[in-house]
Amino acid sequence: MSGRAAADRGPLADRIVAAFDELSPQLQAAARHILDRPDDVALLSMREQAREAGVPPATMTRLAKRLGFDGFDAVRSLYAGAIRDGTLGFAGKGDEQVRTQKLRGDRALAAEMAAALSRQVERLGDPATLDRLTAAASALYTARRIYCLGLRSCHSAVWHFHYMLSLLGDRTVMLDDAGGTGLDAIRGATAKDVVLAASVEPYSRATIETARYARTCDVPVVAITDSEVSPLARLASHAILVSTDSPSFFHTMTPLLAVAEIVAALVAGRGGQRALDALRHTESQLATFGVHLPRGAKP
Repeated sequence: MSGRAAADRGPLADRIVAAFDELSPQLQAAARHILDRPDDVALLSMREQAREAGVPPATMTRLAKRLGFDGFDAVRSLYAGAIRDGTLGFAGKGDEQVRTQKLRGDRALAAEMAAALSRQVERLGDPATLDRLTAAASALYTARRIYCLGLRSCHSAVWHFHYMLSLLGDRTVMLDDAGGTGLDAIRGATAKDVVLAASVEPYSRATIETARYARTCDVPVVAITDSEVSPLARLASHAILVSTDSPSFFHTMTPLLAVAEIVAALVAGRGGQRALDALRHTESQLATFGVHLPRGAKP
């Protein structure tokens, strides 16, 4: 199971992940809040954190005791110390979109969103995340076939991965089709294949069920998701975590798209001369059908 980059993980992350399956649903909600928002643990009151996690304040105290502390203040002190020591990243929070636009205007919100996206993509270059990206690429490259699954908001990222590698051959299968038959193709998957699946909260039921089916068939799962304890990450052999936080109303999918593009490029590059030959063949076919306008063509 993968995790956040070291600079963004709280000091209790490993302990929480190890205990997560044994926690009650309420304690899991509180634990996930600590995992996903480590900065808030040091900065917000226990009541504010409980409200964001959707649990009673007493649940935060119970979780702290379950993790071996006298109370939640001890957990907050530990995370505050991590910020002071520089071992925990500190990400700025954007104002609510409506308030920002009303007070500062569209230009300010656009600048804030651009800055947030820049930070999120930059984190993909952290050493721990690079290790996970390369490990995922290795698993995908050695697979006989890659079954690609991204539903709803995650569709574009996974489809882009599929499109990039489709230029080099037919090793990818997009589990998406008209008539509700898109998931049927996975029936042919074996332990020699890999499922590349993406899902972020709120998680697509079909994606999680498909990943669970793959695991029962000994098919490895490479996940792009948003938490160490997301249902998809817990089913995955390799999990790459991305942030979907945004100053806007909507979750951002840009980090998922960046991950899909990086991993596809790594897989393609491992193909060496064979990949180059396949790409030349594709370009020849596209030219024959006149798919693209020639460079310099007049509109």
